[in-house]
Amino acid sequence: MGAGKRLLGIHISTGAGLLKGARHALEIGCTSFQIMSGNPSAWNPGRLDLEAAGEFRRFVAENGLDPVFLHAGYLINLSCRTGRNAPIYAKSIKLLRANVERAVALGCAGVVFHLGSRRDTTPEQALAALADGIRRLEDEGGPLPGGAGNGPQQGAALPELLLENSAGAGDLTGSRFEELADVLAAAEAAGSRLPLGICLDTAHMWGAGYDLSTPKAARQLVADFDRIVGLERLKLVHFNDAAVARGSFKDRHEHPGAGVIPIEGLRAFARIRRIRHVPLVMETPGSTEPADGERMRDLRKLAGVRPAGLPGTAGE
Repeated sequence: MGAGKRLLGIHISTGAGLLKGARHALEIGCTSFQIMSGNPSAWNPGRLDLEAAGEFRRFVAENGLDPVFLHAGYLINLSCRTGRNAPIYAKSIKLLRANVERAVALGCAGVVFHLGSRRDTTPEQALAALADGIRRLEDEGGPLPGGAGNGPQQGAALPELLLENSAGAGDLTGSRFEELADVLAAAEAAGSRLPLGICLDTAHMWGAGYDLSTPKAARQLVADFDRIVGLERLKLVHFNDAAVARGSFKDRHEHPGAGVIPIEGLRAFARIRRIRHVPLVMETPGSTEPADGERMRDLRKLAGVRPAGLPGTAGE
């Protein structure tokens, strides 16, 4: 990665093929991007074509598109392991483990996952379930791929497991910075050796009540995250507008500028120097769906990055 290169991208569909998706990311000007692998609403993501994965991995490396992030399936819930959720908890560990293995094969830098719902358990029970579930990823199916003696993925680095904040609806966990910090600490105390980090979603923060309405508020939010969690743990930002009111506890993404988060707040957040090294990835918009090239144009503009070949502008 060249000095000063800003890492910007969108969520890229790979439904037509991994390599085609990576080529599309390059064509529209991504310098980082996110994908899903397999059906995100199924317990069995299907078989990964290792030859296609290798082609994808090489194309990404040769064209400077890394880091790439893999978003894990939506069914995962590690926040509750009792009662009717016990079978779901066991399947969640297996599915998240499968996503980590896929990320190794694809050369992804991180695996993003939602923490899930504690249902009728206490926050303390949810924290214990999450910590144990993350630790058990290393036991499910034997040693994780990567390192010495593992065939095609020999020497591959393990991806970081990235906890995504929630909007806080119902009994969803992870809506507050304090919760995210507690999960990181508890998982490490439980003996997890996986590299752990955080993915912050701006729409989720807004839904959870965090203020992004002004440049001052955006800077304060980053300062609060640093104080509570630590900016060194922030590895990815899902840069989304929201279609719902602040503090609604709802998760409704919108294209930046088409939602209710004031654009000056989002612009300021994207340009804060302290997080300028963190990739910004826009996910699928809501009612407003500009073409992918337009989405990248808007993202570059908000981040203060000039078109290819011209120097970027300075952040705040």
